[in-house]
Amino acid sequence: MPSMRLGDTIPNFKANSTKGPIQFYDFQGDSWVVLFSHPADFTPVCTTELGRIAVHQPMFAKRNVKLLAHSCDKLQSHVDWVNDIKSYCLDIPGEFPYPIISDETRELAVRLDMIDETNRDSEDHAMTVRALYIIDPKHKLRLSMHYPASTGRNVDEILRVIDSLQLVDRMPHIATPANWVPGEKVMVVPSVKDEDIEKLFPGGVDKVCMPSGVSYVRTTTNYN
Repeated sequence: MPSMRLGDTIPNFKANSTKGPIQFYDFQGDSWVVLFSHPADFTPVCTTELGRIAVHQPMFAKRNVKLLAHSCDKLQSHVDWVNDIKSYCLDIPGEFPYPIISDETRELAVRLDMIDETNRDSEDHAMTVRALYIIDPKHKLRLSMHYPASTGRNVDEILRVIDSLQLVDRMPHIATPANWVPGEKVMVVPSVKDEDIEKLFPGGVDKVCMPSGVSYVRTTTNYN
C-alpha cells in the first residue's frame, strides 16, 4: 500500500465530484489545497466537520486555499447529504462552497493513503480515516493529519498551520513555536548565525539564556 510522505508530489488524478468532473491540477491552479477525507456520508461527526469547514471557506479563500473533500460514497449520496449539512449548519452562506469527490472504487483513497489499516484489504469494509493533506501550489504535500473516525478535526488548527506554512515560505529563517498564532513571537532557526541576525532581522531578536549555555532559543516579532 502506498504511503504519503511530506514532500511527495500529489498525483494529477481525475475524479467525479458534486461540482462536476475534476482534474486535480486544473482544479488547483496556483492555489494551495486542503484535501480531506471522511469515513462516510450521513454520519454525525462528518456532518459537523464538513459544515464547519464550509462556514470557514472565506477564511481559506483569503489565504489562497481551495477545499476538496473526499469520500467513498456514491455521488448522489453526497448530493443528498449536502442538503442535510446545510440544514444542520445554518450559517453556511449561499451554495455549498466546495466539491466532494466520489470514490466508489476506493482507488483514489488507496492511492492517497487514506484507508483504515484494519480493513484495508476488504472491499466491503475498508473505510477512509479522517485524512487531511495541505498541498502547496507546486503540488507538494506540506502537512498531513490523520484522525480516527471517532474524533472530529479542529478547523482553527487547520487555518493555523496554513498560516505557519505560508509565513515560513516567505521567511525561511524562522519557525513557529508550539501554540503559535499570527502576531505572536516566532523562533529564529538554529542555522542562522549570530553575525547574520542584524541583517536578517533589523528589528531585533531576543535571546534566551539557557542553563546549557547554548544560545539556540532566539525569538522575534519582526515579521509580517
